[in-house]
Amino acid sequence: MRKTLRAAWAVVSAFAVESVVFGLAALPAVVFWEWHLRQPMSPAWVRIVVLAMSLVPAYLVFIIALMLLSAFAMRLLGWRTQPGAEWRIADLEWPLLRWGCYLVSSHLVRVFAGALLRATPLWTMYLRWNGACVGRRVFVNSLQVSDHNLLELGDGVVIGSAAHVSGHTVEHGVVKTGVVRLGRNVTIGVGSVIGIDVEIGAETQVGALSLVPKHARLAPGAVYAGAPVRRIDQ
Repeated sequence: MRKTLRAAWAVVSAFAVESVVFGLAALPAVVFWEWHLRQPMSPAWVRIVVLAMSLVPAYLVFIIALMLLSAFAMRLLGWRTQPGAEWRIADLEWPLLRWGCYLVSSHLVRVFAGALLRATPLWTMYLRWNGACVGRRVFVNSLQVSDHNLLELGDGVVIGSAAHVSGHTVEHGVVKTGVVRLGRNVTIGVGSVIGIDVEIGAETQVGALSLVPKHARLAPGAVYAGAPVRRIDQ
């Protein structure tokens, strides 16, 4: 019974928070449209054209506000991924449920903003706002980056399209977490998977479609590829 109540409370909390976040993010567009509809415009087609032309700018304002407000809400509520945690999913403990709410918030931002803004400075800024430790000139062209507060990305890091970089894994019904550290000028190839508790030294390249297993330590200034990776520049 307690598990059910905890889960229900987490669902209600996530719904309430995201309702507020989405409502505030949409507020500028709603205020503009409300103002626009009150203005006398003649002929009628002028109103239609102005309204149509406002859709794209309104959406851009919405998704930027969504990223800011979502990250602020997660920071305010303390919804984060705990480092070095092990949670049995069946237990539905509070830390697991708070982590789930954090992932829901991040996923919604990916759906509404990520497809348009990934690989841009705004997407990198969102990762930083949402808890990631991000250096300068970081380029993230992937939507499969999660558990942002467990990510440390040094200056000049490049993460290729569809690369999976995450601070958690699920094994036999247990969620395990760990910090991922990518050193200065590290490049992660297209479609690669980086496990938890991984450290990759500066100037290292990981080839496309490679697997860096959990707890791996990759030397600086090297080239790795394969599943699992092995050094190929020696």
